[in-house]
Amino acid sequence: MNLTMPFFDRARVLVIGDVMLDRYWHGNTSRISPEAPVPVIKVSQSEERPGGAANVALNIAALGAAACLIGTIGDDDAGIVLQNRLKAASIHTDFQISRNKPTITKLRVISRHQQILRMDFEESFDARDSNEFARKAGLIMPQMDALVLSDYAKGSLQDCQALIAMARMRRIPVLVDPKGKDFSRYRGATLLTPNLQEFEQVVGGCDSEQQMVSKGSALMQELDLQALLVTRGEQGMTLLRPNQPELHLPARAREVFDVTGAGDTVIAVVAAVMASGQPLTEAVALANLAAGIAVGKLGTAAVSAPELRFALQGEQGSERGVVSEEQLLQAVEDARARGEKIVFTNGCFDIIHAGHVGYLEEARKLGHRLIVAINSDASVKRLKGEGRPINPVDRRMAVLAGLEAVDWVLYFEDDTPERLLRNLKPDVLVKGGDYREHQVVGGDIVKGYGGSVKVLSFIDSCSTTAIVNKIRQQ
Repeated sequence: MNLTMPFFDRARVLVIGDVMLDRYWHGNTSRISPEAPVPVIKVSQSEERPGGAANVALNIAALGAAACLIGTIGDDDAGIVLQNRLKAASIHTDFQISRNKPTITKLRVISRHQQILRMDFEESFDARDSNEFARKAGLIMPQMDALVLSDYAKGSLQDCQALIAMARMRRIPVLVDPKGKDFSRYRGATLLTPNLQEFEQVVGGCDSEQQMVSKGSALMQELDLQALLVTRGEQGMTLLRPNQPELHLPARAREVFDVTGAGDTVIAVVAAVMASGQPLTEAVALANLAAGIAVGKLGTAAVSAPELRFALQGEQGSERGVVSEEQLLQAVEDARARGEKIVFTNGCFDIIHAGHVGYLEEARKLGHRLIVAINSDASVKRLKGEGRPINPVDRRMAVLAGLEAVDWVLYFEDDTPERLLRNLKPDVLVKGGDYREHQVVGGDIVKGYGGSVKVLSFIDSCSTTAIVNKIRQQ
């Protein structure tokens, strides 16, 4: 499957469901309490994150899509904190306030990256706490591209059928993260995303994939579903659609650190991708990649567009190598989002020799990513004269891309890299040879926006021109 990054800025997703606040207390433990056989945690850090349906909305916003959220919170400090966190993430909220029930809050105590204790502060909501949902949804639904119902069985989603009917009338896909043993309340949804345990609670145990597919197909027919996505932990996920072969996707996580919120990430990515106009199969494949990122983080954590794009590039083997200028601009933007320092160098690199290799290795040590921009064939001819380059541009780029120190290679038609420097804005501009800093072409551009210029020497006094002349003499 040839996956591409969607235009998430075109997507608008409405999330409705059980919102909550996740609190984390972090600290070290080195002794057992004298009062009871329990560890003593010395709390040194605390943090608060949106959870439940709020985490779904946060994941959607982190991808660059527009997220709107409807849910119920209490008239309390936790509700205020939750609203402020979501506002800071540019998520539009329209909460119904419960006057006699608290904002659902989960407190987790973490020591040495392990969850020691979880405490829940909650009371189940009833119909009175969500009787404004349909009205609120009706006001905003016409502007939406997808609807997500995030059900944590806390009572906020009392009338799923009214919300599903409202979306279907406008031909808006409805994605549901279900809970409970009765999925009939989600009848008519576009997609259900239960995990395997939730799925088996409804259809019964599945001793084989064939049985899972058979029972899933029957469930889709019974509930008038267009698709069913069963997330299966270390076994990946399986997409079922009526009268189509099942799609099995293997798990992508290299290391599972914490599965908290992974289901939120899956449905958020599927919704955002579908809302951007891409088909369900691509949405599920991208969600599978995102889930692999999510479980490598501690607690409820959103997966950003740069993280997803980086994982996609790694999957396709294009995270480094020969790139176009447009691809490089995006790659540099993503690298900066990860806090990486960008190093840039340029030259003809007609015949790669030991001096080049050592120079590029030293240049790479100045940052996290090294860009090598090379002159086009026409540009080399103008600079070096007739008979140059010896090697055409595609071969020069192929050799450079094969060096471990080099991340990205591209060529430019101009005689100088000044236009590239203005567009890419690298953190460090490196030049090799007997230059002084003020002589480096483009150095004034880089220094102008706060970057730095470094001059490195080629090792062993190597020179392409000298090598060419020696060959010609012999």
